[in-house]
Amino acid sequence: GLRGGRRRRLKTPAPRSRVSVDRPWTVSDCSVTIHSEHPFLPPNGERNPIRRLRGRLPLPVSVWTSELDGRPDGWTVSSMLVADGEPAEVLGLVDEDSELADVIAETRVVAISLLGWTHRGLADAFAGVAPAPGGAFRLGTWTATAWGPVLADAPGWLGVRLVEGEIGHAGWSLLVRGSIEHVEVSAAADSVLGYLRGRYRQLEL
Repeated sequence: GLRGGRRRRLKTPAPRSRVSVDRPWTVSDCSVTIHSEHPFLPPNGERNPIRRLRGRLPLPVSVWTSELDGRPDGWTVSSMLVADGEPAEVLGLVDEDSELADVIAETRVVAISLLGWTHRGLADAFAGVAPAPGGAFRLGTWTATAWGPVLADAPGWLGVRLVEGEIGHAGWSLLVRGSIEHVEVSAAADSVLGYLRGRYRQLEL
């Protein structure tokens, strides 16, 4: 997904300037400095080299969904691979703490909607890094399928059934593997949403 791994240590803020109580406070009592670097980014020597290399791999952005007892759940997934074959398969890394992980363990099916450039806010909402009043599914138009809700204006989508056996792990994530039972590609789509070095990218088709 788009979330990071372990929490990063925050730097101790610099002490505030002291303001005398004997005179009125003015804006000139505060100094504001704008820096170009990320305020919480660790120094070069403390950065995880695996995360730095992974950040240089362009990734597709998708939303994986499933529905259990009439309640849909979804999660943004940017680590996925489609393998052609008979049958074709898809592999993806899903946060094991997400509600979707519990749902697909029960349903054994998942719908995968590719995202376009206009779906950036929706991707953040399903990743849990942006607010979504009323739920993330209110941010788009969805169509019910046998595998889960599908984004109506997605550039393409897959209907997937998990392979037999328990869901395994890869690193800190669940490694979800399934057979592709249905695929649709939108002829109207001219780009898809990508993710590179912590930022969204518009990838032309």
